[in-house]
Amino acid sequence: STQSTWDLYQRMIFEIATIDEQDNTNYFFGFLGIACAVVFANLGSAYGSAKSGVGITSMGVLRPDLIIKSVVPVVMAGILGIYGLIIGVILNQKIGGTAAGYYYPKNGFSHLSSGLCCGLSSLAAGLAIGVVGDAGVRANAQQEQVFVGMLLTLIFAEALALYGLIVAIIISQQSMTYSYLSLIHISEPTRPERISYAVFCLKKKKKKMITKISP
Repeated sequence: STQSTWDLYQRMIFEIATIDEQDNTNYFFGFLGIACAVVFANLGSAYGSAKSGVGITSMGVLRPDLIIKSVVPVVMAGILGIYGLIIGVILNQKIGGTAAGYYYPKNGFSHLSSGLCCGLSSLAAGLAIGVVGDAGVRANAQQEQVFVGMLLTLIFAEALALYGLIVAIIISQQSMTYSYLSLIHISEPTRPERISYAVFCLKKKKKKMITKISP
């Protein structure tokens, strides 16, 4: 019937006209990945620094000569925040630098997972560094030979965050490569009074995306 045909044409026009419209949820996941990377990494850094700092101040009352030597856990905990900063900057550039301004769902999901990998790994490393640093500096005040064992433990705890950083960088390079049609003009649209014709001028957009890393 005329009405059903008119409804079909309206639906076709609407679908083509919205081809270029962005899905804001893609950007939501992308920016959420940035937030997760920075926030969780800073949480791990803050806990590790605070927990180790409590042990350093307690130990420094009796052994002030070991304060500088015992700052190692605080320094290693502070580095965790830098990991989150690096991933946050990388993801922000990826989101804002997509070809033709299109941000695909896969990009949003990969950037979210990238931020979570870095953020949660840094949080876990911060918890380990804080606990080991607190107990280690206290024990080092009584027996200085404990320092080497404490340092090795801190290095392997820091490695957890480094693993997350490496995986996050790899995941952040994932991108979609599409060529799609975009509506640039519609002339003589259909009318409900009688069946008319619609002329759609479509242009094929080419995208220059980042090459997907092959495993």
